[in-house]
Amino acid sequence: MDLGKGVRIRLEPQDEYMHAIEDASNFNESMYINLFDHDQVCGGWFRVGNRPNEGHAEMSFCFYLPDGRVAFMFRRVNIVDNNSLDAGGMRFRVIEPFKQLALEYEGEALLLDDPQQMEDPKAAFANNPTVLVKANLHFTGMTPVYGGEAVDENDSPVEEDPDESFARGHYEQHMKGEGKVTIGDDAFSLNGFGLRDHSWGPRYWQNLYWYRWLPLVFSEDLAVNMSIVQMASGRQHIWGMVYDTRDGSEPVYDLIDTAALSSVLDDRDQAQSQTFSLKTVSGRSYHISGESLSLIPLRNRRQTDSGEWRQTRITEAMSRFQCDGMTGYGISEYLDQMVEGLPVGRHC
Repeated sequence: MDLGKGVRIRLEPQDEYMHAIEDASNFNESMYINLFDHDQVCGGWFRVGNRPNEGHAEMSFCFYLPDGRVAFMFRRVNIVDNNSLDAGGMRFRVIEPFKQLALEYEGEALLLDDPQQMEDPKAAFANNPTVLVKANLHFTGMTPVYGGEAVDENDSPVEEDPDESFARGHYEQHMKGEGKVTIGDDAFSLNGFGLRDHSWGPRYWQNLYWYRWLPLVFSEDLAVNMSIVQMASGRQHIWGMVYDTRDGSEPVYDLIDTAALSSVLDDRDQAQSQTFSLKTVSGRSYHISGESLSLIPLRNRRQTDSGEWRQTRITEAMSRFQCDGMTGYGISEYLDQMVEGLPVGRHC
């Protein structure tokens, strides 16, 4: 990637912790992590995002049970600072920078027999039971960390237009995770794999036109993270990385150079399966197929200064993947702006 003259990516251990609040009204600092137990075929994703200049934090809990049900909760919680990622009963703790992380949640979740009901959140919350939930998970880094923050020759963050920026500071890492999650009367002792993400800077979900994000793990020796991001301007970014030490290679990320994705959609224009091909900077090629095991559609709405409402749909599918005879699990996350009720990226 050409960052421009004098620009580099900086990542320091202190970036694991909280960052100073910036002037942009839509400043966001968030942490996300997912975890899937391959043997039990269950798992979930968890996020806290602070928006201190807007006076609130966002908490999301999503767990896919083996029988197809989904436990989900979203809460918007008032905050006055950016001192921690601790909101709505969920807390992230950094135990050792880039190596160990803990997540705890205690609260309620909506238990959905049919996750598609979340197309209408108000009706879903009115017509489904809530159950008590408790999660206590410990994560250990499986790979190096990839990413950071673009800075100039003076070591100052490169400024971006808040109406176009999305996760200016941003890094990711595949993880191993274990712990216990209790959903009502169901208890799961988990031991699996996932990916974590930490980002900070101005963010509107509407700044992107569409994207396809596929973080997945096959084993301790093979993990993938692939993104295709389309901007409204027509610019497209393909990025990500592969961790593959099956042949004794050095335990480093091999960055993705090119990628092609094809999705099979249902009558709701939601991805039920996909195939994608990757070529890395080192010249390795991968062909991967995925299938959705359980999908929940979520939405984000924002009113612009002119009074226009913009709606974003994000479908989150726990998915099973195949590559080179191996089976892995992860998320297929599809974000689309909705125009006249249709997702703008339904061709991909």
